Amino acid sequence: MADELVFYTNPMSRGRIARWMLEETGVPYTTELLTFGGSIKAPEYLAVNPMGKVPAILHGKTVVTECAAICAYLADTFADTGLAPRPEERGNYYRWMFFAAGPLEAAVTNHALGYHIPPDKSRMAGYGSYADVMDTLEKAVSASPYIAGNRFTAADVYVGSHVAWGLGFGTIEKRQAFADYVGRVTDRPAYKRAHAIDEEAMQAMQKSA
Repeated sequence: MADELVFYTNPMSRGRIARWMLEETGVPYTTELLTFGGSIKAPEYLAVNPMGKVPAILHGKTVVTECAAICAYLADTFADTGLAPRPEERGNYYRWMFFAAGPLEAAVTNHALGYHIPPDKSRMAGYGSYADVMDTLEKAVSASPYIAGNRFTAADVYVGSHVAWGLGFGTIEKRQAFADYVGRVTDRPAYKRAHAIDEEAMQAMQKSA
């Protein structure tokens, strides 16, 4: 019997990235919905993720946190889904997934908080400047149909989620290349299923609050 896969999340969180990735794999999983300020800080969940943050997955005895790691783990573990990179795709796959997890998220978060790196301090920040990150991201999503090449991979779940959220919340500049990329990667049955599941869960949690 395959190891049980448990998904810990809240529909108003980055857990939506992991949900999309789980739906792309098509493997069965159970969902544990956690509440902010409540069960997310309970001892039972802190034993899974001491950070008290979501998402996390428990696969048998293996715990994986952090969205990029969850995407990569699921792609590698369920390799027959074709979501992991082929040898010729690995460079772009890892490059842009880690770019999104590091420079992109840091730059977008600081920008949203109104914190701007002084030009003379840009070398101290891993991302340099918000403008540099936006220009680099535009080149990345314009170089090929998908982030690693000509086919969809787990890296598109992760990078695509960041770009889609950024456009939706206004934290990423509205550029046509970004809109086109998001349109390509979200026009998938798994994305639509994941979105519907999380929307329903969010409405149910709001009603019970």
